[in-house]
Amino acid sequence: MDTIKFLIPGKPEYLTMVRLAISSIAATAGFDVEAVDDLKNAVSEACKNVSCHGFEGFSEHYEVDVDVDPGSISITVRDACSEHSLKKVAAPCRQCPQEGDLGVFVIESLVNDVKFSKDPMGHKTITMVKRV
Repeated sequence: MDTIKFLIPGKPEYLTMVRLAISSIAATAGFDVEAVDDLKNAVSEACKNVSCHGFEGFSEHYEVDVDVDPGSISITVRDACSEHSLKKVAAPCRQCPQEGDLGVFVIESLVNDVKFSKDPMGHKTITMVKRV
């Protein structure tokens, strides 16, 4: 198994970088173009969900962990900040957090398995598994 870890600033402008990295990792792992696109979209929704939805500000940062096994990829997006203090100058969604509910549906439709959790401190974690 190969593991790749990212610590991402919570600013929405870094979301494109995360999507590109996930795309590269999935393609390298042997996923076809459609599966790569599914993963990019699922991760994008997960990042918005943990760093933005339901909070007054963006996360200071969040983590993305990718585990690549033969035939599958597991991606965990985790809110790793002590507070959501980055001001929302331009929200990545129009009706936050209502669009988070749609994002959950999108994630569930694009990956094989998904687990949503929240720790006692209120930090969200989304783990997604996609199989070839």
